[in-house]
Amino acid sequence: MTFMLVRNRVRDFGRWRVVFEEQGASAFRAGLHLRHLWQSFDDPNDVFFLFEVDDIDRANAFVNAPESAEAGERAGVIDGEITYLVSARVVEGRRSEVRKE
Repeated sequence: MTFMLVRNRVRDFGRWRVVFEEQGASAFRAGLHLRHLWQSFDDPNDVFFLFEVDDIDRANAFVNAPESAEAGERAGVIDGEITYLVSARVVEGRRSEVRKE
Protein backbone atom coordinates (compact mmCIF):
# COMPACT_ATOMS: atom_id res chain seq x y z
CA MET A 1 0.00 0.00 0.00
CA THR A 2 1.02 3.58 -0.58
CA PHE A 3 0.04 6.38 1.77
CA MET A 4 0.37 10.14 1.63
CA LEU A 5 0.88 11.89 4.95
CA VAL A 6 0.20 15.63 4.83
CA ARG A 7 0.77 18.39 7.36
CA ASN A 8 -0.87 21.78 6.90
CA ARG A 9 -0.41 24.83 9.07
CA VAL A 10 -3.51 26.94 8.50
CA ARG A 11 -4.85 30.35 9.51
CA ASP A 12 -8.23 29.05 10.69
CA PHE A 13 -9.12 25.38 11.07
CA GLY A 14 -12.85 25.96 10.53
CA ARG A 15 -12.32 27.67 7.19
CA TRP A 16 -9.70 25.09 6.17
CA ARG A 17 -12.08 22.22 6.97
CA VAL A 18 -14.83 23.66 4.76
CA VAL A 19 -12.50 23.87 1.75
CA PHE A 20 -10.98 20.45 2.56
CA GLU A 21 -14.45 18.89 2.47
CA GLU A 22 -15.25 20.71 -0.80
CA GLN A 23 -12.18 19.04 -2.36
CA GLY A 24 -13.17 15.55 -1.23
CA ALA A 25 -14.74 14.39 -4.50
CA SER A 26 -11.76 15.65 -6.52
CA ALA A 27 -9.34 13.88 -4.21
CA PHE A 28 -11.36 10.67 -4.50
CA ARG A 29 -11.30 10.88 -8.32
CA ALA A 30 -7.50 11.24 -8.04
CA GLY A 31 -7.39 7.96 -6.13
CA LEU A 32 -6.94 9.47 -2.67
CA HIS A 33 -8.89 7.86 0.18
CA LEU A 34 -8.87 9.74 3.48
CA ARG A 35 -8.00 7.39 6.32
CA HIS A 36 -7.23 9.77 9.20
CA LEU A 37 -7.46 13.46 10.06
CA TRP A 38 -5.74 14.85 13.14
CA GLN A 39 -5.77 18.29 14.75
CA SER A 40 -3.09 19.23 17.26
CA PHE A 41 -4.19 19.81 20.86
CA ASP A 42 -1.54 22.50 21.29
CA ASP A 43 -2.29 24.37 18.06
CA PRO A 44 -5.70 23.69 16.48
CA ASN A 45 -4.42 25.21 13.23
CA ASP A 46 -1.82 22.46 12.86
CA VAL A 47 -3.47 19.65 10.89
CA PHE A 48 -2.26 16.24 9.75
CA PHE A 49 -4.09 13.88 7.44
CA LEU A 50 -3.41 10.51 5.86
CA PHE A 51 -4.63 9.32 2.48
CA GLU A 52 -4.36 5.83 1.08
CA VAL A 53 -3.14 6.29 -2.52
CA ASP A 54 -4.31 4.22 -5.50
CA ASP A 55 -1.75 5.64 -7.93
CA ILE A 56 1.14 7.92 -7.00
CA ASP A 57 1.20 9.63 -10.42
CA ARG A 58 -2.48 10.58 -10.13
CA ALA A 59 -1.88 11.75 -6.56
CA ASN A 60 1.02 13.95 -7.68
CA ALA A 61 -1.05 15.37 -10.53
CA PHE A 62 -3.82 16.27 -8.07
CA VAL A 63 -1.44 17.85 -5.55
CA ASN A 64 0.38 19.86 -8.24
CA ALA A 65 -2.73 21.00 -10.14
CA PRO A 66 -3.45 24.75 -10.19
CA GLU A 67 -6.88 23.99 -8.68
CA SER A 68 -5.20 22.49 -5.61
CA ALA A 69 -3.01 25.55 -5.17
CA GLU A 70 -6.08 27.78 -5.45
CA ALA A 71 -7.94 25.64 -2.90
CA GLY A 72 -4.98 25.92 -0.53
CA GLU A 73 -5.07 29.70 -0.81
CA ARG A 74 -8.83 29.80 -0.16
CA ALA A 75 -8.36 27.46 2.79
CA GLY A 76 -5.69 29.66 4.36
CA VAL A 77 -2.85 27.16 4.18
CA ILE A 78 0.30 28.86 5.48
CA ASP A 79 2.61 25.96 4.68
CA GLY A 80 2.49 22.25 4.21
CA GLU A 81 4.52 19.10 3.87
CA ILE A 82 3.77 15.90 1.97
CA THR A 83 5.43 12.56 2.61
CA TYR A 84 4.71 9.43 0.61
CA LEU A 85 4.98 6.11 2.39
CA VAL A 86 5.52 3.68 -0.48
CA SER A 87 5.10 -0.07 0.03
CA ALA A 88 4.04 0.50 3.61
CA ARG A 89 1.69 -1.53 5.73
CA VAL A 90 -0.37 -0.69 8.76
CA VAL A 91 0.96 -2.35 11.88
CA GLU A 92 -1.58 -2.53 14.63
CA GLY A 93 -0.21 -2.31 18.11
CA ARG A 94 -1.18 -1.52 21.61
CA ARG A 95 -3.26 1.62 21.78
CA SER A 96 -3.10 4.13 24.56
CA GLU A 97 -5.45 6.96 25.30
CA VAL A 98 -4.09 10.44 24.69
CA ARG A 99 -5.21 13.09 27.11
CA LYS A 100 -4.53 16.76 27.23
CA GLU A 101 -3.40 17.72 30.70
